[in-house]
Amino acid sequence: MKTLKTSGVAFPKQFSKILERSHTNSSKIERIVQTILQEVRRHGDRALLKYTKKFDSHLPRSLEVSSAEIKASYQKIQPQALASMKLAAKRIENFHRLQKSRLSKTWKMSSDGILLGEQISPLKRVGIYVPGGLATYPSTVLMNALPARLAGVKEIIMVSPWTQGQISPYTLAAAELAGVTRIFKLGGAQAIAALAYGTKSVPAVDKIVGPGNIYVATAKRLVSGKVGIDMIAGPTEVVIVADEKADPSFVAADLLSQAEHDPQAFCVLITSSATLAKKTLEALRRQQKTLTRGSILKKALQGQGFLLLTRHIKESIELANQLAPEHLELQVKNPEEILPHIQNAGAIFLGPHTPVAVGDYLAGPNHVLPTAGTARFYSPLGVSDFLKRASVIQFSKEALKTLAPDVVRLANLEGLTAHAASVAVRLKKR
Repeated sequence: MKTLKTSGVAFPKQFSKILERSHTNSSKIERIVQTILQEVRRHGDRALLKYTKKFDSHLPRSLEVSSAEIKASYQKIQPQALASMKLAAKRIENFHRLQKSRLSKTWKMSSDGILLGEQISPLKRVGIYVPGGLATYPSTVLMNALPARLAGVKEIIMVSPWTQGQISPYTLAAAELAGVTRIFKLGGAQAIAALAYGTKSVPAVDKIVGPGNIYVATAKRLVSGKVGIDMIAGPTEVVIVADEKADPSFVAADLLSQAEHDPQAFCVLITSSATLAKKTLEALRRQQKTLTRGSILKKALQGQGFLLLTRHIKESIELANQLAPEHLELQVKNPEEILPHIQNAGAIFLGPHTPVAVGDYLAGPNHVLPTAGTARFYSPLGVSDFLKRASVIQFSKEALKTLAPDVVRLANLEGLTAHAASVAVRLKKR
């Protein structure tokens, strides 16, 4: 990890480069994705089969996963693992059920002949992208599908790569636990295209959620507007604010837990304790030798691993807020006192016994979080992402008569005389 001191003359310039960590799509990748999107839009299933065979090296007999395949998946998974998945599903559902109860519901108020309100309704059909490849992500299924189901979405369409001729049985079991309606053996940009435009086999959806690689992220960005999307997810991030009371072995372990995701993972320790910084670096070297994804860990820590030595805790908090990370850990003596000062973070983990991993799997809050500094304006995925609001307005004749002069005046001020006339005509009519 690269060590930077806030007391250094060059620090402002160095830190500004760290803030510019967003991973923009290259023009080459965008051209490839555009081609895939256009082919799927024009040729539908034929293009899906073409790209599935090209990128996944297997051509399924049917694009859709059958109920028999889902049922068979339960015979291939460990009973204890299934029990853990059910526990995670229960905790995630309980949290999002509470979240739903606190969201604004359809409401109306009436005064002086005017009725105003909002009508809340769920999206009709959503698409969930679940990464595949060599990894297995049942937690991603639960985090994306359960809030949609609780919001009242009737159709939840899941897509996941048909890698090596299969979708992980754990992924399929999680989909059934979470209430996924239909599952398709599709990955990459072509899967996003199918969800956005629809084909003979795959229905078009209203919104697409879920993480993916740079091709998936680029495709989501390009179809945004045709359909809704949750956010453009980048490589995982963790920022740890720690003081002299923090355990360096805990700090090191949590940095490594996120570094193993991706060679481009963003891992930052911010501390005013030089002693903790030194001991954490030693713990990183020691722990890294015992882990399996050594090359990924090394690339991540050397590439986007930073140790920021500050002058005091207040400065540490200021830097954390500027970074606006996906995951923010407060490994400090009294994290509850620091919490009110945190303005920008996707998820905030308090104290030494709350690693990011518990949030990734079964704490309850969603693990689909804003990255690359977008926590300044994005929020975690939740029930509200699957709801929409419609304004409700009703005027009585008397109420319109009272406010008409102001409406007409404002309409004429903007040069929209037909707007003004649409009000005036109602006043003239007996």
